[in-house]
Amino acid sequence: MLTVDGLAESVELGTVDTVVVGFTDHYGRLCGKRFDAGFFLDEAVAGGTHACDYLLTTDMEMEPVPGYRFANWDLGYGDVHLVPDLATLRTASWLDRTALVLCDVEDARTHEQVAVAPRTILRRQVEAAAALGRVPMAGTELEYYLYRTSYRDAARSDYRDLDAVGWYLEDYQLLQGSRTEEFTGAVRRHLRDSGVPVENSKGEWGRGQHELNVRYAPALEMADRHAVYKQCLKEVADQLGWSVTFMAKVAADQAGSSCHVHVSLWRGGDGDGRTSAFAGDTPLGPVAGSDELRWFLGGCMARVPDVMVFYAPTVNAYKRYADASWAPTRVAWSYDNRTAGFRVVGNGQSLRVECRIPGADTNPYLALAGLVASGLDGVANRTEPPDAFAGDVYEARHLPHVPRTLAEAVDLFEASAFAKAAFGEDVVEHYAHFFRTEQAAFDAAVTDWERARYFERI
Repeated sequence: MLTVDGLAESVELGTVDTVVVGFTDHYGRLCGKRFDAGFFLDEAVAGGTHACDYLLTTDMEMEPVPGYRFANWDLGYGDVHLVPDLATLRTASWLDRTALVLCDVEDARTHEQVAVAPRTILRRQVEAAAALGRVPMAGTELEYYLYRTSYRDAARSDYRDLDAVGWYLEDYQLLQGSRTEEFTGAVRRHLRDSGVPVENSKGEWGRGQHELNVRYAPALEMADRHAVYKQCLKEVADQLGWSVTFMAKVAADQAGSSCHVHVSLWRGGDGDGRTSAFAGDTPLGPVAGSDELRWFLGGCMARVPDVMVFYAPTVNAYKRYADASWAPTRVAWSYDNRTAGFRVVGNGQSLRVECRIPGADTNPYLALAGLVASGLDGVANRTEPPDAFAGDVYEARHLPHVPRTLAEAVDLFEASAFAKAAFGEDVVEHYAHFFRTEQAAFDAAVTDWERARYFERI
């Protein structure tokens, strides 16, 4: 991590000459500008910068989408103000002589934080926890598929016949992992040297699938780490002429890629002064914890339908939810059982709730906002979770199923009084339109599946 003084020293020494200034859009992609480092120090540290507000209304193809109240042609697509959060200033060691800083998005006239910006949505939930004397701590575990095909060549081939780095199922297999150290070893070191502490990496279940885990942190900082992680991995893959994908389901015959989210509430204070609010000796099924843990878990489970769009934000995400696939299909909790949508893991100070529902395509700010808001609602209302489930959750047909499609999840989100109270009616309206636009784009597409099924035989 860098301080402003440290950046100035690096600029003077010539080791940094560029500062990337970015924020995430609805998809979780980093958008922004590259600054001359000297100009950044002279002007942007104090004054920030501007970007077009259409970036919070665009689709994946960067097309302005009509129907948003926040920004549209009638309003002329003006500016938002990007305010660097200097606590996120860091070396981007995978880029030459470059630093990176993440921004909050403000209204250019009122300088209030833009309610529909993903980082604002999570920040509001962190502030709600702080008002109760709590600090949400979180960790996100990302899985991805890695290919020795470049992004450009993948696009030219319509993403067919990609050269996966592995050719058999490689979960925990060290030999397969050694074959990808050119990439994985590099990104472990780059993340570490860029203020994202790395825990470990391993082969995952799919062919060419991997997981790299970073250390947990306060929720907003964790979401920032997640955003930097994805940018680093994509850009390092690009530099090697490889590609990496965070699609939730890359192929029908391959395991999906998840983003298991671990979350806990800690009592206020900084660093070593924090203690877990989940630790306790009250029985909760096979574990012992606090009432706060029990109610937080109950809220997270009860509110899955309300915030499912934040966990699974794409049409593709819902194809990951298949029985016996390592992805959860039903809302249940257990202690250390990977067939359940929720696990309680750890003990004592390490007790936490693991939500296994989000896919690798999730926007970390939205997923964490949904989980924290749900848990806080559970604590406020003393929501009791169901009994712990023992056995194969996939076979428990009586348990509630997660929403099956993006269209279903959007309807639930838009109708949710909880979502409107937790995030604001303007946020719910904005994101319902965003997700419906994504669904409509898929509904209008003609797919390879349709051609293979209907071209001759219909």
